[in-house]
Amino acid sequence: MDRQQLHHLHDLTGRVAIVTGGTRGIGLAIAEGFAAAGAKVAVASRKPESCADTEAHLRAFGGDAIGIPTHMGDVDAVNALVDCTVEEFGRLDIVVNNAANALTLPFGQLTVDAWEKSLGTNLRGPVFLIERALPHLETSAHAAILNVISAGVYLFSPYTAMYAAAKAGLMSMTRSMAAVFAERGIRVNALAPGTVDTDMVRANAPERVESMHRAAFMRRAAHPDEMVGPALLLCSDAGSFITGQVVIADGGLAAH
Repeated sequence: MDRQQLHHLHDLTGRVAIVTGGTRGIGLAIAEGFAAAGAKVAVASRKPESCADTEAHLRAFGGDAIGIPTHMGDVDAVNALVDCTVEEFGRLDIVVNNAANALTLPFGQLTVDAWEKSLGTNLRGPVFLIERALPHLETSAHAAILNVISAGVYLFSPYTAMYAAAKAGLMSMTRSMAAVFAERGIRVNALAPGTVDTDMVRANAPERVESMHRAAFMRRAAHPDEMVGPALLLCSDAGSFITGQVVIADGGLAAH
């Protein structure tokens, strides 16, 4: 491999990516990283104003971007996300399923409504986003799917049982999709972050946040930017022979 080939390993020039939950936290960091690597990026979030702000931010950042308001619990909205992206950019090469909600209830108080909201956004939405994207990914020479799950799938997760169950389901779907889609030239992988300094983490009680920070051997939360490297590996040519895998970026929280 020469210097030029090495330089192009993480180059996403000419590729189009969807990043759900792309207006803050890990999703925003990945969207910024992909834009910096040359990709055209469609960011999705529930709030129209956040989508508009992030679109403007990424364009000021030097990227080609569009913000598309999308509720991942609404399959029609998920379908529209794919359609709008392809209409705007003409193709689709990368899907990053990052959007999630952290709705939690204790055992003994679970409700059907809460279950539907949690699993709808965290599992059903991502799966049907890929279903809609599939015909477009099949025409790409560099198709990649990245499902952002959680190191919690490897842990006892008493405080986030529904969230962890959905993410474990998405991990299983990652492996199943990888097996089916490999012959179509589509790679499917997952990224399992540990504690990351995001709004979702900071929404916990202070003592819970401190416990989460100290749970891993590195004794800190990651900055969202620290998830960009693993995401680029799994979605660029640098990871061209990686599929069906989970990259755990958790500071030494889970052994797997």
